[in-house]
Amino acid sequence: MATARSKTIVTVISKIAERGAGKAACLVVIYGAELGRKYNLDIGDVGIGRSSKSAVQVDQEAVSRNHAKIARVGRSIVLKDLGSTNGTYVNDKQITEHKLADGDLIKIGRTIFKFLSTGNIENAYHEEIYRLTTVDGLTQIHNRRYLLEQLDREVSRARRYRRELALILFDIDHFKKINDHHGHLAGDYVLKQLATVIRAKIRREDIIARYGGEEFAIVLPEIGRDKGIAFANKIRGLVEKAPFRFEDTKISVTISIGVACSQDDDDAGILIKRADDKLYEAKAAGRNCVKS
Repeated sequence: MATARSKTIVTVISKIAERGAGKAACLVVIYGAELGRKYNLDIGDVGIGRSSKSAVQVDQEAVSRNHAKIARVGRSIVLKDLGSTNGTYVNDKQITEHKLADGDLIKIGRTIFKFLSTGNIENAYHEEIYRLTTVDGLTQIHNRRYLLEQLDREVSRARRYRRELALILFDIDHFKKINDHHGHLAGDYVLKQLATVIRAKIRREDIIARYGGEEFAIVLPEIGRDKGIAFANKIRGLVEKAPFRFEDTKISVTISIGVACSQDDDDAGILIKRADDKLYEAKAAGRNCVKS
C-alpha cells in the first residue's frame, strides 16, 4: 500500500456524536467552493477527486484525480484513500481507511466536508447550515456576520450603561508572500493556527472572529483604551514567538494591530472604521506593531 505524504493541513471540527452510520447519510461542504452543498451517500460507492467523473468533484491542484472513495461495508460507511498524493484526513489524522461516524471531518485539498448520519438527516443538515452562518469553516472561530451582529449589540450596551468597549483589528503581515512562497495549504495552516493561538488567551465574554481573508477582530467588552492596548501588545508578542511550522518548514508570522475604543456617539460601523484606520497606521509604521 502506498504511503500518502503529509501535504495537507488539518482543521479541527467537533463531532456531533459517536453514533454509527445509519441508512441516511450525506457530506456537507463546510469550507471551500459550494459552501453548504450536500452530497447524498445512498448511491453505492462515491468517488471523490479532481476528475469530472467523480461523484464528488474537488477541482483543485492539491487533489488527485481519483483521490478517495466512500463505500458501504455492511452497516458501516467507510472512507478509503486511493493512494492520493496529498493524503486524506479525518479529524486531524491522515488515513488510508476509516469507518465514518456522525460529525467526522473529511479534509481533501482545501475543501472540508462534514459527514452527517442521523435518524433525521434533514434536521442535522439544516442545523449544520445554521452553524455555517456564524462560524468560519477553516479557523473554527466566529465569522464576519456574527461579529457585526454582536458588535452592534455590544456598542449599544456600552452606550446605554456607559461602559467601556474596545475593538481590536489585526491582520497577518505579508500574508501574500506566505501563500506565494509556501503554497495556499500553508497559508490555510497559518490562519488556523493563528486563530488557535489567540483564542486560548481571550476571556469567555470576548468575541474573536475572522473578519475577512487574513484579517481578524476581537471585541473586548468593558475594556478601556489602556487595557485594550496592553492586550493587543500581548497577542502581538504571542504570535511573533509562536511556532508556525508547516511540513517541517518554519514560517515567520507577525501581525499588525489597530485598537479603537467606543465613544458616546459611536455605532458599530464608526468603531470598525477607527480601528481599521489604526491598523493602516500600524502597517505604515513598519508592521508588527500596535496603533491606537
